[in-house]
Amino acid sequence: MDLAFLTPLLDRPGPWATVYLDTDRATEDAARRRALIDRAAVSRLADAGTDERTCAAVRDHLAAEPTAGSPPGRALFAADGEVALDVPLAASPPDVTATWAPLPHTGPLVGLLDDAVPACLVAAVDRTGAALERYRLGRGTPAGTVEAPQWQGRGHRAPPADRHEWHYRHRVEDTWDRTAGIIADHLARTWPQSGAHLLVLTGDIRERRAVAAKLPGHLQSLTVELDGGGRADGSARESFDRRLAAAWNDHRARHLTEVLDTFRTALGRPGEHGTDGAGTETAPGPAAQGIPAVISAARQHQLAALLLQSSGHDPDRPVWTGPEPEHIGVHRAELRGMGVAHPAQAPAADALLRAGAACDAEALLVPDALAGPPGGLGAVLRWPA
Repeated sequence: MDLAFLTPLLDRPGPWATVYLDTDRATEDAARRRALIDRAAVSRLADAGTDERTCAAVRDHLAAEPTAGSPPGRALFAADGEVALDVPLAASPPDVTATWAPLPHTGPLVGLLDDAVPACLVAAVDRTGAALERYRLGRGTPAGTVEAPQWQGRGHRAPPADRHEWHYRHRVEDTWDRTAGIIADHLARTWPQSGAHLLVLTGDIRERRAVAAKLPGHLQSLTVELDGGGRADGSARESFDRRLAAAWNDHRARHLTEVLDTFRTALGRPGEHGTDGAGTETAPGPAAQGIPAVISAARQHQLAALLLQSSGHDPDRPVWTGPEPEHIGVHRAELRGMGVAHPAQAPAADALLRAGAACDAEALLVPDALAGPPGGLGAVLRWPA
């Protein structure tokens, strides 16, 4: 999970109201059920001590929820009378939860936004260009088209009979090649803003392979080709969606395996460990495990990938925090030493996700079936601590 979407939570001091609730409208009694859930959410915020302006902001925001097309759930983060972030969830939370705390309660997002549904940019390619579609939370939305200048050919593939026919074929091939280059260039330029983690090329086999060959190296490693899509109406959508889901699951599993391998290798052997300036034990490579080591790395903006495992106890352990993302420590005295006049406690996951968002890190949920970091908390770093 790329943590960049949490950046709206970084520039407000708090305290924060956080609400997780079911917003699905698929049932017959959805309207009545939603009204009860919304009322419960605001009531629980008030009971937790949330100020009236912030409660009203949450209540008004929920009242504006559309009657159709709502996601299964939402997470709302509000402070100082304003909803700062509304996150649609891929799964309905099991219950309404509402908190009023010094930090946004972002920890549950790792389980509710565990990237189980594709976050992809799909490019359906043919000889005239490409139609783009962005997949997020199980839904595909149009993301524009790429149209290339076309040269009208004769549309047959007979062997060239003479020199003129050879030049004609050569010109057609050159046009296809330039079209592929235009599409690849557009994808490379728009990729950073797409919010996707996997590029899917579908459509005509010959043209999509030409596009793939012209993508920059870093994007080729995030690209797969799938049959079954296309720009024409009436494509076998369900079949394509199944292939897309399978490709996404393969991508997720491969990425998690790579990060875990990096983490385990970088930890080294116990005898190789050293200590940082604060006396915290550190790994010999770019990795950290346990609350003290991960917090030390977070203070130095070293987090590249935060590893969390729900069966571990460390993500829920309280740590001391201050108004800035790097204000994080195991002991209150550490925050005092940073000049924080009034340190406050928060769950380690909330504090570390905030720190991770500030340094462009990602967060990965390690399934309980896999061997994760001891205590359920670890990190791969940008450079050795």
